[in-house]
Amino acid sequence: MKIIVTDEVSAEGLALLTQEPRIQLDVRLGLKKDELLAVIGNYDAIITRSGTNVDKALLDAATKLKIVARAGVGIDNVDVDYASSKGVIVVNAPFGNTNSAAEHTMALLLSFCRNVTVANASLKAGEWKRAPFTGHELKGKIAGVIGIGKVGGRVATRLKAFECEVLACDPYISVKRAHDLGVKLVSHDEIYKNCDIITVHTPLNEETRGMIGPREFGLMKSGVIILNVARGGIIEEQAMLDNLNSGKVIGAAFDVWSEEPPATDTLKQLIAHKNLVVTPHLGANTFEAQVNVAIDVSREILNYLDDQPMENAVNIPRFDLALMDQMR
Repeated sequence: MKIIVTDEVSAEGLALLTQEPRIQLDVRLGLKKDELLAVIGNYDAIITRSGTNVDKALLDAATKLKIVARAGVGIDNVDVDYASSKGVIVVNAPFGNTNSAAEHTMALLLSFCRNVTVANASLKAGEWKRAPFTGHELKGKIAGVIGIGKVGGRVATRLKAFECEVLACDPYISVKRAHDLGVKLVSHDEIYKNCDIITVHTPLNEETRGMIGPREFGLMKSGVIILNVARGGIIEEQAMLDNLNSGKVIGAAFDVWSEEPPATDTLKQLIAHKNLVVTPHLGANTFEAQVNVAIDVSREILNYLDDQPMENAVNIPRFDLALMDQMR
């Protein structure tokens, strides 16, 4: 099997594949789209992160392709439906970076609440100011978690450790799951109306794109704090900018953007806003997470080679052997 790796993926995590004699692994980083289209037809599998757009054009050019392996959880850069129509299995790594993303959410929240980034810049500039950097405690705040799955559940646990009251909204989890986490399940609107802190942890799809816009901001408390360490586009960025400018949103922290790298005027204004803490999509960027997701997708490829069930095939849940034979 010939595999191309088109984005930065942990070499340690890929060791399972490099040690396998049945596999030829080619790491080809920084390929332009036309260059990738010219060579993809030679490969049976592609391993990507978020930097490669596995679209219709690529899938049409990939005449031998059997597997798209996304080393991470998000699959919004993969045309899953078209891959399925071509008989291509799409796998991801939904567990490897969950802790990393949850910790990054808390890091951004605390950075804003305690003015870490601006105080750091001030002191490095030779200033000694304290009063301008008076912050906010988390204890006693009402925090709303939208999406209480693998990452959101971990964030909820950490918020409770900081003595927040946690409300959650997720139509896909059970009351028992919420009870086990110690959170109260409520509607979206109850989150918007009641919470001091709102953090989103959902995938980006037709259901969630633009989920928080002008209407939702209109329901929120004055002085709310907003976080997005999930996917760009879940929160309407112009509406976010408007509410930061008006002061209704006292502060926010974003790790993800509807366009990466950000280039539009709205995004540039948003990133420059003094009350927004920003990072360039670092939620999964820990050494541990990168090893974990690379191992996870490597194991899925080996499962395919060994005719074993694939645990994380996203286009057909839990591939069994009969379905795999059909996709072959």
